Amino acid sequence: MSIDKIIVAILGILGIGFVYWFFLGKKEKEVEVSDSVDIIVDGGYSPEEISILKGKTTKLNFIRRDPSSCLEDVVLGDFKIKKYLPLNQKVIIELTPQNVGEFTYSCGMGMHHGKIIVK
Repeated sequence: MSIDKIIVAILGILGIGFVYWFFLGKKEKEVEVSDSVDIIVDGGYSPEEISILKGKTTKLNFIRRDPSSCLEDVVLGDFKIKKYLPLNQKVIIELTPQNVGEFTYSCGMGMHHGKIIVK
């Protein structure tokens, strides 16, 4: 096997490892919420994953810092909620989930996602 084939094979393996780490390896810890949580909207959602209790009213405070039009809206499809997020203003969404499970939310274009885990 020639040196150029060895270099290509090594670079291929490193590329596969990087893609795996970038897309699948970065896991944000789940944040447990009691009454309210501030979710910063800046190139995505932070925290991205929150857990709340079934039957308890929880306030999700979305604060949009990213001026891109993609993040202008937040959509909680399972709860039939769509809200406009003005730049640098707090938008409060109150949830009182009646079912346990995992529920996703996203930007208006569906490119950025977050998760609500109801326990």
